[in-house]
Amino acid sequence: MLDWKIPLYKIFTDDEDLRLVNDVIKRGKSWAIGPEIEQFEDELSSFVGKKFCVTFNSGTSGLHAALQAYGIGPNDEVIVPSFSFISTANSVLFVNGTPIFSDIEKDNFGLDASLLEKKITNKTKVIMPMDYSGQSCKIHEINDITTKHDLILIEDAAESLGCTINGKMVGTHSDCAVFSFTGNKVMTTGEGGAVVTDSEEIYEKLKLIRSHGRIDVQNYFENPDISDYVNVGYNWRMPTMSAALGLAQLSKLPKIIRMRKDHANYLSSRISKHPEIEVPSPKSGSDHIYQMYTIKLETKILRDTLHSFLTSKGIFSKVYFHPIHLTKFYQEKFGTKQGMLPVTEYISDRILTLPMFPSMTQDDKKLIVETINEFFESL
Repeated sequence: MLDWKIPLYKIFTDDEDLRLVNDVIKRGKSWAIGPEIEQFEDELSSFVGKKFCVTFNSGTSGLHAALQAYGIGPNDEVIVPSFSFISTANSVLFVNGTPIFSDIEKDNFGLDASLLEKKITNKTKVIMPMDYSGQSCKIHEINDITTKHDLILIEDAAESLGCTINGKMVGTHSDCAVFSFTGNKVMTTGEGGAVVTDSEEIYEKLKLIRSHGRIDVQNYFENPDISDYVNVGYNWRMPTMSAALGLAQLSKLPKIIRMRKDHANYLSSRISKHPEIEVPSPKSGSDHIYQMYTIKLETKILRDTLHSFLTSKGIFSKVYFHPIHLTKFYQEKFGTKQGMLPVTEYISDRILTLPMFPSMTQDDKKLIVETINEFFESL
């Protein structure tokens, strides 16, 4: 394992994180289903601008639960991007549905709305776009398609909490949106996720799916009465300590985003002088919160060579994402193959994610810039 001079990410934390988590620990009870969970859900739904929020133990659980709440099952098709983390597609398999891969556009790297209608069949039930690296996909164009064809729009917003598009928060333009709070996200609870929606029916279903199909009128562990179980469910609850951490992280999310934007502006203003690099920037009405700072190189060879050079200098960089349809599992199970999604493959061959975290120092940023300059001077 390399001793990285600059890691890909660091979690931003302060005394408020410690205080709220310690309060739960010292309380000595309600470490599960504690009051902080409902408080976090209320504050998160208010922040996003949706009526309801249900927290989960991961964003993946949230995607699975959302599809289940909408009744997606065998023979149902869900249109998804291949340019995403694998849980976007896997969650469809969890409910025995069929993921249908569609290509992305070159601006925001989200599903290309102009191609979606060609993918729609009488089995299509959901379109599930993903917001890449801290900016929205072209959600309005996708929403037009789902409205026209009476389809469900579930937004995989794992990477975009706090981003706006046309002045409105990500998550407000879809039937429901799913967020992730794993360690590399803009705000984190260690592991965790949440689903936001305006549908009370879906909200009630999500709560049952999350906790064993049980109707909870109060904390199960503090309720002396017999609880009723009305459906099959899972144990996908967020721990109380994670929710407390979420409250602390959410309170400073605007500050965290400002810091990320400042760092991104510094890097972009200095490495964009290299014509071989396309730096990330807000596009198509979307803000950019830089959950990741991903550049695009002219060729795969150049990308791979820069990746190796940065590694040799102790600077962590990573390819986000390798196409899902080119993984061994999907190729063997569904017969997906190279060439079926040309834009996805083109983008994936050329992108490289550089370090980005709020506590980056001036020396960190200077070293990244100087190392990239050194690389291009050596060509």
